[in-house]
Amino acid sequence: MKKKTKIELQDELRPEYDMRELLKRGVRGKYVAAFRKGTNLVLLAPDVAHVFPTEDSVNQALRLVIELSKLQNGKRGTVKA
Repeated sequence: MKKKTKIELQDELRPEYDMRELLKRGVRGKYVAAFRKGTNLVLLAPDVAHVFPTEDSVNQALRLVIELSKLQNGKRGTVKA
């Protein structure tokens, strides 16, 4: 398959998308400090985000899942994946 040139790729972009305008609002390095700390960033599906709107609610639910999986496995240590 033949590679497309830059000109052909630029022609595929819809006229209503102005990249200069879209990139103007972006923040470079927005999550770099959290990334360096080892934080995992996860994008939630809209229906899940509706039920768990805050970071704390997500963490609380996941801790409950961890505890339930420990009980189900009959162990109080690590959780089997």
